[in-house]
Amino acid sequence: MTTITQVRARWAAAFGLFLTGLWILHGFLVPIAWAVVLGITLWPLYARFKKHWSQRDSESFVPALIVTLVMAGLVYGPLTYGLLQVGQEAQSVLHLLQHAHQDGLPTPDWILGLPKMGPQAAELWQHWLGSSAAVKDLLKQILSSDLPSYTRQFASLIFHRYASAFFTFVVLFFLLLNGELLGRRVLYLCDRAFGDHGSRYALHAMAAVRATVNGIVLVALGQGVALGFGYAAAGFDHAALMGVITGLIALVPFAAKIISVGASMVLFGEGKLGPGVGLFVYGLLIIILSDNYLKPKLIGNAVKLPFIWTLLGILGGIETFGFLGLFLGPTIMAILISVWRDSLSESQEPLVDRD
Repeated sequence: MTTITQVRARWAAAFGLFLTGLWILHGFLVPIAWAVVLGITLWPLYARFKKHWSQRDSESFVPALIVTLVMAGLVYGPLTYGLLQVGQEAQSVLHLLQHAHQDGLPTPDWILGLPKMGPQAAELWQHWLGSSAAVKDLLKQILSSDLPSYTRQFASLIFHRYASAFFTFVVLFFLLLNGELLGRRVLYLCDRAFGDHGSRYALHAMAAVRATVNGIVLVALGQGVALGFGYAAAGFDHAALMGVITGLIALVPFAAKIISVGASMVLFGEGKLGPGVGLFVYGLLIIILSDNYLKPKLIGNAVKLPFIWTLLGILGGIETFGFLGLFLGPTIMAILISVWRDSLSESQEPLVDRD
């Protein structure tokens, strides 16, 4: 016969083992969380793909592997291409510095053409880069500064991100491979922990994750198209390519401002003050409205979450958990609102006379 002391000891041991497991895996918790987000988001598409691939569970290995490899290609492909481009640009900068080390660099025409500040900018250019001695002086200051250390830290960060993404895709593969069994067990545990409403809370949380991802993707596509028209109206030669880049960058919250403001600065540098101001204002309006109104509206409507709680969940999640909080924030808010509504409905039920 199990005594209360034995039950408490068993729960204490289980809790201690749980904390120990978290401590062991603490370096991988973020990749695991990303894998869970991707798995929840991709599961409906994966289930349809798996159904068309084969009806036998024994052959689910190949569909899970294909979906994982496709996702890895979508992440690693652009990142690797971008790093290769950065490497090529670094080689060009190195050749330029070698030339400047010998003869200095003449002031470019576009600096001389800057409105109002052209002469001052040209004077600064001549001071720092106009002669061989000035370039040598500048290089000495750069090498004696913290810039080389920052460069090594940046390279280490890139390697760490690549490794984290690899672990994310490994976990994603096993989540897809065993998703049905894991889903049933999670719903069972939620019912055990929270009663009859437990599985509904879990399903609501998964719906919030999918709604957040869908909202982010749709808003990013909309920003890319809208700002692409803005680039074309401002006179950019490769407006369509700029729109595609903006749409990809916009998957990161508020990051589209970097491309939009950078494009405006290029127009200012070319002396196109009117188009530059117009693109700057237009881009900020598009980004602010879509990130602060349209995105929370899309996510909130999908999970029946009030706008203000969706917005606070997004902003608070990002503030607390970083980019991952973009998904965790609305998900936690959706569960809290669901619990709140259940509590209100239960409190309004008529009391049953037990006599």
